[in-house]
Amino acid sequence: MTDKLATATICHDLSGPGGVRLEPQHMAPLAPGQLRVRMKAAALNFPDLLMTYGKYQFKPNLPFTLGMEGVGIIEETMDPAGPYKVGDAVLYKSKTGAFATYATVTASQVEPMPKHLTYAEAAAFSVTFLTAYVSLIERGRLKAGETLLVLGAGGGVGQATVALGKALGASVIAAASSADKLAIAKESGADHLINYHEDPFPERVQKITNGRGADVILDPVGGTFFEQSLDCIAWSGRLLVAGFAGGEFGVLKADLPVTKGCSVIGVRAGEFGRRDPIARERVSIGLRKLAEAKKLRPIIGKVWPLAQISDALYAMERRDAIGKQIILIGD
Repeated sequence: MTDKLATATICHDLSGPGGVRLEPQHMAPLAPGQLRVRMKAAALNFPDLLMTYGKYQFKPNLPFTLGMEGVGIIEETMDPAGPYKVGDAVLYKSKTGAFATYATVTASQVEPMPKHLTYAEAAAFSVTFLTAYVSLIERGRLKAGETLLVLGAGGGVGQATVALGKALGASVIAAASSADKLAIAKESGADHLINYHEDPFPERVQKITNGRGADVILDPVGGTFFEQSLDCIAWSGRLLVAGFAGGEFGVLKADLPVTKGCSVIGVRAGEFGRRDPIARERVSIGLRKLAEAKKLRPIIGKVWPLAQISDALYAMERRDAIGKQIILIGD
């Protein structure tokens, strides 16, 4: 194995997707406790794009291999007492490294692939559904019968949150910027749809809820959408801040949470697990059981070959990406 070459997408500078190139890499021998995964597919996430500009919270040293999540088959192991063996299909989760033909990992970076998913679906499952699970269950404490508002509902995190919210018994309002994106939210189970480029979403939410507002709001967009969310949150509601896909975080005026008696809660699902390994294991098991029981799936928007990684990143930057964008790696 060690005389073979891997192919990886390497980010050489912080100029954006144009600084990413496909290059061969020698694979070092495995150290004790390591596994070699032959990658089948990986999925794009907004932090991948941010990292090419050095704008994400985590700033890897240059050069680095892009990719936070994927799926593959264990091909070699130096962890004979570990839980995985050669031939196992596993989900790969890390801050970098997924957009390559091979990944070298430890057991803590992989978990069993949910049996009901295809490789493409499995590649897109980890980051977005983990974010949705930590948001709604661990941080938002969403209860059956409550109203959930999901902004950016046509994106990866938004779609996962809509699907999970329905699985948990919530009434789900999905808001997005186009009919195509709202179609994904509807397919995921949304009860109400709002195109916020056509209608002011706070007014629509208040009308849908008879003036009560949304109990839980998931905001992965930021900017003015975050600020407007406080106009339609219910008393004692929970506003979950999961990102800033719109380009910047919103400004919080402290009088609004006081007036509404609500909470504004930050969500970093990956860091949640890194800081609390026991919670990470609890979430991993709970998410996998719920996903298999409820047949939760990401919705795939487009599949790209590995050689077109820069084009895929540019499409995400233009906000052209609808659903999860998959990078096909293996056969």
